[in-house]
Amino acid sequence: MDRKKMRSNGLLLLTAFIWGTAFVAQSVGMDYVGAFTFNMCRFLLGGLVLSPVALLIARRERGAGAEGSPAGTRRGRIRDGVRGGLACGVVLFVASSFQQVGISMTTVGKSGFITALYIVLVPVCGIFMKKRIPRLVWLGVALATAGMYLLCVTESFTVNRGDIYLFCCALSFTAHILVIDRVSPHADGILISCVQFLTAGVLSAVLTFLFETPRLTAILAAAPPILYSGVLSCGVAYTLQVVAQKDTDPTVASLLMSLESVFSLLAGWVILHQNLSPRELLGCVLVFTAVILAQLPARE
Repeated sequence: MDRKKMRSNGLLLLTAFIWGTAFVAQSVGMDYVGAFTFNMCRFLLGGLVLSPVALLIARRERGAGAEGSPAGTRRGRIRDGVRGGLACGVVLFVASSFQQVGISMTTVGKSGFITALYIVLVPVCGIFMKKRIPRLVWLGVALATAGMYLLCVTESFTVNRGDIYLFCCALSFTAHILVIDRVSPHADGILISCVQFLTAGVLSAVLTFLFETPRLTAILAAAPPILYSGVLSCGVAYTLQVVAQKDTDPTVASLLMSLESVFSLLAGWVILHQNLSPRELLGCVLVFTAVILAQLPARE
């Protein structure tokens, strides 16, 4: 393996670590502020962190031009980035709202593994686009279903409401991936990401002032988890992903980033002392196996 690939794989591993441990920050932040207040702060912060880079990209597009724009113009590419970011931001807002509310009702480890189901759901959604689904994906779906049962359904056949919200979050992130897949070829990824964070932050702000009572003292008390989620999870980790994926194999990249769920489990155990039962741990193993299978290349 050459140095570029080793460096890229290391950056992707760091990305997965940041995203996984961010579940702890999201959980701790709920001790001080409501779900919508937390999302408002972290997404607006993430958008502000990426804004200088996005502005540089917009200037570069205006100055040097860009090939491949649907409109065939430099302004068209920037316009596509803003429109794509708005669309992604709306879906991200829905997904993150379900996630943040769900995290407050269950453990960090379970949150990470249930959220990771979107990796299995994305190829399954290919059915509606008339795409062939590999056998490994169907095996992954079966394992994920079994794992979800062990994770979420208790022996008395009841389901935690937080787990339901997190499954809705996984469905929403599935839609988010599909929207990104549609808009990303037409504009710069960082520009799209900046706009989507700002959009999700503004929408979260609307619900914050409708359903919650944000207080500056509470937001300041929640500053460390908000900063971690906004600056590192939204701003830095996304940039690392964009930079690193250029020099490594897509399958390897997706496998490394799927370790986010494992890091969330370890972080919940080490930092918050949240333990899972043997039944729930087996569920995590099945879900993680399903995630790996969904990303393996299909045999011709």
